[in-house]
Amino acid sequence: MSVPAITRPPAPWLRDNCPCAECRDPRTGQKLFQITELPAGLAVGPVREAAAADGGPGWEVEWQPDGHRSLYPARWLDAHGPGGPAYRAAGDGRTEADKELWTAADLDGRIPQAGWDAYIGSREVREQVLDSVVRLGFVLLREVPCRDRMVLDVARTFGFVRETNYGELFDVRVEADPNNLAFTGALITPHTDNPYRDPVPTLQLLHCLRNEARGGDSGLVDGFRAAALLREREPAAFEVLTRVPAEFAFADAHCELRAHRPMIDVDPLGQIREVRFNNRSLSTLHQPAAVLEEFYAAYRLFGELLEQPGLRLDFRLAPGDCVVFDNTRLLHARTAFAESGGRHLQGTYADLDGLLSTLAVLRREGASA
Repeated sequence: MSVPAITRPPAPWLRDNCPCAECRDPRTGQKLFQITELPAGLAVGPVREAAAADGGPGWEVEWQPDGHRSLYPARWLDAHGPGGPAYRAAGDGRTEADKELWTAADLDGRIPQAGWDAYIGSREVREQVLDSVVRLGFVLLREVPCRDRMVLDVARTFGFVRETNYGELFDVRVEADPNNLAFTGALITPHTDNPYRDPVPTLQLLHCLRNEARGGDSGLVDGFRAAALLREREPAAFEVLTRVPAEFAFADAHCELRAHRPMIDVDPLGQIREVRFNNRSLSTLHQPAAVLEEFYAAYRLFGELLEQPGLRLDFRLAPGDCVVFDNTRLLHARTAFAESGGRHLQGTYADLDGLLSTLAVLRREGASA
């Protein structure tokens, strides 16, 4: 076979990915050298065909000036070299590039959901459930046992509980002396939780134990879809909300939390990566007058988009329902309810890295089955 162009990427990249036992620990796969330890003037020397460790064809490179030899499987080079499939599919599962953006009409009749027994008992169903959280931003688990602290058990099926000042879990019900409007019967408009933290909890779970109140229906809005619409319709406003940090704060008798982050966060490629929107937690901004003018104009436009009825998916949680959603993407809301009625949800936070890890392992197991 002739030497393909993909075997001649930049020399530092190729050497940094040498798979030999001198460069990577065979047990962990982790590198054993620092980038500063590579020779100056590194260059690819002679290249020859050789059998790779995976049994397939490969290429052996002799490096100049130190004579180190690296053996690269052709399959790995084809997949990971510049311009290869891994480049085109690159992503960590967190930006809009890895999502299916939606409006309420898009999900009509196909809300992602699964029964608890099927989720626990089937690897395929667990994979589908977790994929829905990554791709659509949420999933609804049905018939989850209605017992105290069960929401923690749900979170631990795919990751780790993120403890906050609210504890391992929090009870969403009417409180006599609430420190948050969530613990009243008031209308709650679309928002993301805990924008005053950095890092923010990236997943939220809400498990319905009781819901006999008049009102109290739940709603979800795809914040990435709304942000994409803002970019399309009002690009200057989108740019402002990615550039000017909003100042979020929360305080009660026991804690004081503050974070300055943009309402719309983008990655270095300009892809939407995170939305933080919570009017209850937006504090006083400290910016020049001209910046405040443009920020509030953009903030209002984004708020109007988020309240468009067509974007919001409304549903009612029944006892045993547990919704799991991406708190960096989806905004959640609820209608007002009569405080004399019985409504009790238990919630907890978790993080996407645990869910993404579990999903990757499930996919790996499925591929090898």
